[in-house]
Amino acid sequence: MLYVFCGFLFGCLIPYLARKLGKLISYPAGYVWVKIFVPSHILSFAKLKCNPQYMHLFYRYLMRSLGWGIFCAAVTWLFIECFDNLYMVWYLAFLWIMLLLVEVDKRFMLLPDVLTLPLLILGFGYAAVGGNWLITPEPEFMNPTFNSFLGAIFGYVMPTVASMFLIRKYPDAFGGGDIKLLAAVGAWIGMEAITYVILLSCIIFAVQCLIAKQRAGAFGPAIVYATLILQIFLQGFE
Repeated sequence: MLYVFCGFLFGCLIPYLARKLGKLISYPAGYVWVKIFVPSHILSFAKLKCNPQYMHLFYRYLMRSLGWGIFCAAVTWLFIECFDNLYMVWYLAFLWIMLLLVEVDKRFMLLPDVLTLPLLILGFGYAAVGGNWLITPEPEFMNPTFNSFLGAIFGYVMPTVASMFLIRKYPDAFGGGDIKLLAAVGAWIGMEAITYVILLSCIIFAVQCLIAKQRAGAFGPAIVYATLILQIFLQGFE
């Protein structure tokens, strides 16, 4: 229950953290990590009431924060039900960073290194401590650390090669941030599983574009949703 409550609190902070990251994205990583926790200037409620436009934005921001809080708490609960409690802190770090990346990419169309690189490092660290969080069983000759390394390589190389074939017709098929995020995900789920994530994320992105009637958009959310769907669904049936 504590994890679910923490998930709700973190989810409520996702719009705020995404907004801060969007403003600080051009600064060095160390500066970003310091400034992101410094509270922004907040208008008093009396001043907000005097401006209907600010009040409208305030309520939209509040509803968005509550929506993220509920969603994050729900997915946190699913993780608790599906995965081994021994590594739960690792899983929740992965989950919450991924959800924050969704909001950042939707709002600013970028996946900052200040989030994707720590996610990659945490993936290697998780494998090094013996984590084995894969969709399919790894071969007997392959330990988790080596599988994590290959997963990161596959996650980086496969979309890079695909971009070389698509760049003439679709110059923004895979952005640099998307490729780094796939490498980070590969470090967590391994060589074989990252292939499924790439395929499912392309399908999810195509459906999103059809629904929105557009030919381009943020690809990062599709990667996150594909990863979470495959992990929760398949781990839940083990």
